[in-house]
Amino acid sequence: MGGQYRITGDKYPRLRRPKRRRRLVLAVVASATALGLVGWGTLQLIDVFTGDEDQAAAAGPKADCASRVSPSPKASGSAGKSGKAGASAKGFPAPGKITVNVLNATPRAGLAKDTADELKKRGFRIGNVGNATKEYDKKVKDAAILLGAKAAEGAALQVLNTQLTGARQKTDGRTKATEVDLIIGTGFKALSKRKDADKALADLTSPKPTPSTTKTC
Repeated sequence: MGGQYRITGDKYPRLRRPKRRRRLVLAVVASATALGLVGWGTLQLIDVFTGDEDQAAAAGPKADCASRVSPSPKASGSAGKSGKAGASAKGFPAPGKITVNVLNATPRAGLAKDTADELKKRGFRIGNVGNATKEYDKKVKDAAILLGAKAAEGAALQVLNTQLTGARQKTDGRTKATEVDLIIGTGFKALSKRKDADKALADLTSPKPTPSTTKTC
């Protein structure tokens, strides 16, 4: 090269990056770092505010694991085809322990005997069979009057009442709770059908279901 200046020696000047470019790179790195810190901080805040809910959700099944009360299966009726039922937990007497006096208060002849025979087939003990006394003769408009001691009101009279519909219960001064009168009235047609009477007796004498506690998890 010609000219006034010449380069001599084996060392050359080192080229350096402009200061503006270096500052730009540093600014980009700083921005990225700041964004990372902001994101990390946001995640930490989310964990702080939602951590309890997550724990509650995780503990949810245990919290819901409560004991539930459900009725135990209902005991089956104790009355069978013979109509004889054992004494229930409620204290109702069995038909075989109840003496029924069948009295006819209607003009229909033979009604007391036919009814007594059917009750005997259903397991009841039969006492007197005949016409009603003057107090009730032709004066009972209901299907029947079931008459017994005060103590029979929630016991023997209830059992006998399962054998027919439309009867009216009444008490008197007698003391024997297992001897009752069936006074047939003009509204009487027949005893209930055997299967219906057996079901009614079973529903009356069977113990009600008792609640039992079971866990659901």
